[in-house]
Parts: sequence; C-alpha cells; structure tokens
Amino acid sequence: MEKNAPVSRFGTVEVADLPDDLRERLAPVVERSGFTPNIFRALGRRPAELRAFLDYHDALMTSDDGLSRAERELVVVATSGANDCLYCVVAHGAILRLRTKEPHLADQVATNPHGCELEPRQRAIVDLALRLALHPAELGEADLQAARDAGLTDDEIWDVGSITALFAASNRLAHLFGLRPNEEFFTMGR
Repeated sequence: MEKNAPVSRFGTVEVADLPDDLRERLAPVVERSGFTPNIFRALGRRPAELRAFLDYHDALMTSDDGLSRAERELVVVATSGANDCLYCVVAHGAILRLRTKEPHLADQVATNPHGCELEPRQRAIVDLALRLALHPAELGEADLQAARDAGLTDDEIWDVGSITALFAASNRLAHLFGLRPNEEFFTMGR
C-alpha cells in the first residue's frame, strides 16, 4: 500500500463539509477514535448513501440483542478477509481487537478462518458467515442446524446473515474506491 496514495479514487469529503445531520452523527465516532474513518470521508461524497449506510450499519453493529458486539466484528473480519477487503479487515480487525482484548484473533480469522482456533460458538459464527459469503447458493438447512447446535438462536443466525450481506456491499465499495485504511487502525488494540 502506497503511503501517499489517495484515500479514495473518487476523492473525499471532510466531516466539517458534510450536512449538519451527518456532522452531528459522526461527531461521537470522531471524538471517540480521534480520527475520521476513511469510509465516512469517501461515502460523504454522496450524503444520502452515507445516511443509508450508517442506518443499516448501526442497526446491525450496535445492537445489544443477539450476537455480542465482538461476535458481530468477528463476522466482518472473517467475511472481509474472504472478500480480500484490506480496508474492512484493518478497520474492523482493530475494533475486534479492542472488543475481545485478543491481539491476534483478527489477523488469524482474516487470513486463516477455517484453520484458526476458535471457541465452538465463534467457529459456528465464522463457518456460517463464510458459507454465505463464499458459497451462498449452497447454504442449506445443515448449515443452519450446525449454527443452532452451537447455541445460536434464529435471530443470531439472521444477524450473521445480515452482517455478511452488508459487508459484502461495503467490501465491494471499498474495492471500487481503492479505499486506504486509516493509519491509526493498524495499531489499535495491539
């Protein structure tokens, strides 16, 4: 990754230049992290799309029902690794490290999701997410039953599917944009 490469092939918009509602919505994220994640700067070129992305993202990733927040990030890292999305692996790998306090988990899941050691529940989550991400037409009742056997509820299975789907879209946008991860993400939680 070239250090002086642009953040996005299509340019970016700074938070200060976004419509009021988006500035207010992103302010807590920027304050907590100390920087603006580049995905928001890139999607800021199209405020309506940024709003829609944030709405779906927040509905899935900040819910306290079903999967834990760390398990939600586990889905993102596994599927983003499978989709070769550097931006999402780096950004969500950082969040996964912070949420789990495990400095190596994100790297292992992103690069060797089938072979890394996981707790049985984590294994079921990763396996289901990868099946949907890589072989969606083959997803069947046996996959769902394996997740249920590992203790996932139907609502949690739905979460795995929804998060996998959202980040398939996010991964494709990051590829289109040539989106460069923020430098800060690389060292968070290490």
